[in-house]
Amino acid sequence: MDKLQEVQLRGKLQNLYHQHRDLDAAIEAFEQSGRADILQLQRLKKMKLSLKDQIAQIENFLLPDIIA
Repeated sequence: MDKLQEVQLRGKLQNLYHQHRDLDAAIEAFEQSGRADILQLQRLKKMKLSLKDQIAQIENFLLPDIIA
């Protein structure tokens, strides 16, 4: 992997972190509103989980486990 690819991946990773944090806040606000639509809440949680998986995949690519 060259330096440009690494910079692009790190930028994407920061974007995914931001989206994950925003979704977390939206889910919390939605739950506390008292008028939470269960289906909408499930969709938000699935989106958050998908973002978490993407984050983990990029982190694993950037920092692979090296068995010494």
